[in-house]
Amino acid sequence: MSEWAPSRTASFWSLAFRRFMRHRLAVVGIVALGMLAIMALAAPLLAPHSPTTIDPTTFQGRPSSVHLLGTDSVGRDVLSRLIYAARVSLSVGILAVTMYVLIGTSVGAIAGYYGGTVDLVLSRIMDIMLSFPPLIIILFAVSVFGRPSLWNVIIVLGLLGWPAVARLVRGQVMALRHQEFVQAARAIGASDPAVVMRHLLPNAMAPVLVAATFGTANAILVEAALSFLGMGVQPPTPSWGNMLTDAQSLTVLEQMPWLWVPPGFMILISVLTINFVGDGLRDALDPSLKL
Repeated sequence: MSEWAPSRTASFWSLAFRRFMRHRLAVVGIVALGMLAIMALAAPLLAPHSPTTIDPTTFQGRPSSVHLLGTDSVGRDVLSRLIYAARVSLSVGILAVTMYVLIGTSVGAIAGYYGGTVDLVLSRIMDIMLSFPPLIIILFAVSVFGRPSLWNVIIVLGLLGWPAVARLVRGQVMALRHQEFVQAARAIGASDPAVVMRHLLPNAMAPVLVAATFGTANAILVEAALSFLGMGVQPPTPSWGNMLTDAQSLTVLEQMPWLWVPPGFMILISVLTINFVGDGLRDALDPSLKL
C-alpha cells in the first residue's frame, strides 16, 4: 500500500504539469520570470554603468545616448540601477518565502500529525501572529534588528510569514493522516518523521506551492514598500523600492518620470507575472477544474 502512494503522487504531478502548460498566462509568466532571473544574474554584463557610480555632470539628467533612462538626483545611471535592483527584489522574494515555507511546513506538519495539546498550542501561536497588522509588525521588527538592510528584510519576512503556510499544511496533514497508505506505513514500522516526510508532505504540498508563489509576489511588494519608507534596502544599493523614493517630490512626479516610471513598471511586471504563475499552479493543482 505504501508503494501505491508515490506512484499516485507521481501521476498527479505529471497531470498537473500538463494542465499548467495549457494555461497560457502562466506560461507567459514563467517566460517573463525567466527573463527577469537572467537579467538579475547577468547584471554585470547587461548594465551599461556601475549602479553606484556618480556622474557629476548629469544630476537628474534626462535620457540620452549615454544614460538611456537618465540619471537620478545624484547622477547615478537609472538603467544600471534598475537592472541590479532585480537581484534585490528576486532575492527577497525567493529567500524570504523559502525560509517561511520551511518553518511553516515543519510547524504545520507537527501540529497536524500529532494533534491534541501540540496542535492546540501551535494553533494558538499561529492565531496570535496572524491577528497583528502585518506591515506594522514588519516595520517594528526591522527597526528592532538595527540598521535597515537587505538581510534584515529577508530575515524579518521569513520569520513572520510562516503562520499562513503552517495552517495550510496543518489542514492537509490532518485530512491525510488517517488515510490507508499512512496507516500501512505505520503498520510496517515507519517512524513518525518518515511517515510525515515520505507520505504526508508530498501529498500536502500542492496548496503550499500556490501559497509560496503568491507569497513571493507579496514579499517583493513589501520590500518595495519598506525601501520606499526608508526601512528596507539602503542606498547606494539599488532597489526598486528605494528608487521610488525620489517620486515623493511633486516636481519629480510631473517633470522627471524617468526616475519613478521604470522601477514602478518593473515592480508591476514582476508581481503580475508571479501572480500569473500562481493562477496557473492553482488551476493545475485543483483536480476539480478543467482547462
